[in-house]
Amino acid sequence: MKRRTIVTALIFSLTVGLVACSDSGGKPTGNNVDIQELTANQPEVHPNAVKPEDVQISTPLNAEWVTAGKSIYELKCQSCHKLTDEKLVGPGWAGITKKREPHWVLNMITNVDMMLESDPEAQKLLELCLVRMPNQNVSKEDARKILEFMRSNDGEK
Repeated sequence: MKRRTIVTALIFSLTVGLVACSDSGGKPTGNNVDIQELTANQPEVHPNAVKPEDVQISTPLNAEWVTAGKSIYELKCQSCHKLTDEKLVGPGWAGITKKREPHWVLNMITNVDMMLESDPEAQKLLELCLVRMPNQNVSKEDARKILEFMRSNDGEK
């Protein structure tokens, strides 16, 4: 008797699940809206992602940040990135601030895994370099100083 009740409950659950998940031809019916249609063109935003509005670009450059950014570069970045456009392990940094938005650069520094999972340009760089950039545990504040150093390297004043 107990087995019969369990089997009946399973069949009922499967039937309800199939009806609830049945396809209506891909078109919304009545007030139902296809969630996939709503989210298809909206990338998932990582909670730690740096957004464009989070970045304030200073003009002229902040000299203290340039100096601090250079020190961080020498400690954490120099073994893989040259200041020219020449690839070492990772891509060279020359011109990076002309090619990429500041928030993109900051996300590559602070959210490497997120970028390599979701950003097509970061994925192209991975294909080019064949080495996944390690997470250097750089804070957002230090990443901003690195960005200022990159801007200086690209000739901004």
